[in-house]
This record gives sequence, C-alpha cells and structure tokens, in this order.
Amino acid sequence: MKISNIQKTLTAITLSILAVSCEANKAENPQQKPVNNINIFNNPDNITYGDLIIQQSSDHIMIPVNLPDQEQDTNIDLNLSRSYERENKTYNMIFYNQKSGESHLLLDKKAIIKAYKLLEIKPKDQPATKFWSYQIIDQDTNNDNKLNNQDGIIGYTSDLSGKNLQQVTPNNTQLINWEIIPSENAILIKIIKDSNQDKKFTGTDSTNFVRVNLEKPEIGKEIINSQLEEKIKSYVVK
Repeated sequence: MKISNIQKTLTAITLSILAVSCEANKAENPQQKPVNNINIFNNPDNITYGDLIIQQSSDHIMIPVNLPDQEQDTNIDLNLSRSYERENKTYNMIFYNQKSGESHLLLDKKAIIKAYKLLEIKPKDQPATKFWSYQIIDQDTNNDNKLNNQDGIIGYTSDLSGKNLQQVTPNNTQLINWEIIPSENAILIKIIKDSNQDKKFTGTDSTNFVRVNLEKPEIGKEIINSQLEEKIKSYVVK
C-alpha cells in the first residue's frame, strides 16, 4: 500500500510539472499577430526630407517626405522620362507657400508616391496651363498587407499649389504612361487592368486608354469598350 501511495504521489507531481511547462511554452510562444494588424509601412522614426523642388512659375516649394527604401522593387518599367523618381520611397509631399509662409500636405492618407511630374499643356490661342501629375500606390490590391509595385498604381493630378488633388485613372489598374493632347486640352493615359482578376498585373491582362479632360479632371472613360475589343479579336489572324 505504501509503495502504491508513493507512486500516486510521484505521478501527481509529474503531471503538475508537465502542466506548468505547457503553460510556460504558451507564454513564450504567443499567437502570431493577424496580418491585418501589421503596419504596412516602415518605422516612421526614420523619416527624411528630399531635396527642395522649386518651380519659377509657382509660389510653392515642394518637399518630398521620404523613408529609406529597404526593398528596392524594379519589376515594372513605368516608361517615365524627365520624371522625379528617388531611391528612397516618397510617402507624401509638403507644399510650402513662400509668400504666406504656410505649409500643407498633398495626401491625407497612407500611400507611396511612385513618381511625379510637372506637365504643361497649351491649347491653341490659349495661355499655357501647368499642373502636377502623380503615380500613387494607395490601395493594397493583392491583399498582401503591403503597398508596393505589385499593387495598383493610380494616376492623380493637382494644381501647382498641391491642391485640388484628383484621381484620373480607375481603381485596380496600373498607369503605364501619359500623352498630352494640347488641341483638346486633355491627356490620354495608358493603363493595364487586372482583367483576369488574379490580383496581379501581368502580360496576360488587358490594356486600355482613358481620356481626361483637364478643364474638369476626373476618372477618365475607357476608349476601347468591350464590344470594340471583341470585334478587334475577331479580326486577329491566327
């Protein structure tokens, strides 16, 4: 009987030790944080400011808000000539008014400014108009909890003061290039769409063009509609 009681006691002690050990392991290995709660940006403590961008035709000076680019992503050739692109990622833009001394931000949301360019358009017998065009990544289109070149790249425009920011290309697309049409006071923008809805932008997706009227900028209407595209396909020589 005594031996049996001792065995029972040892068994109880062993089970208690195992239970405590299991609780300790749980404490040391907490459940992984859900992806949705992970910040999609780098540590904002490393923020830097880019070189001043001064335009003689404007009272405003532009100051890029940057973070060191830890993940260089060059998978997409945006075919941008004379545009501003930096090794550091640009997350926003400060516009400083030299006359009033006031400053404001271009964006009021988290985003990456992939590229920005000063465009000038001069319709016939009219004064020239200058405005800023931007390629901005502000939607996590592939749902990987990151913003990068694999997501949609959306076109925006603003005036020289960085105000009247307007989206001009559809959501879930990537802007490829711009063409100015001075006689129409408009721009034509080539885009690639996630036409097969696989949350990627590849050579298998369709391209299109949108026309944006600069007198009243808004998301442009696609030039090639579905009926025309089907007709084009029927004439392709196989």
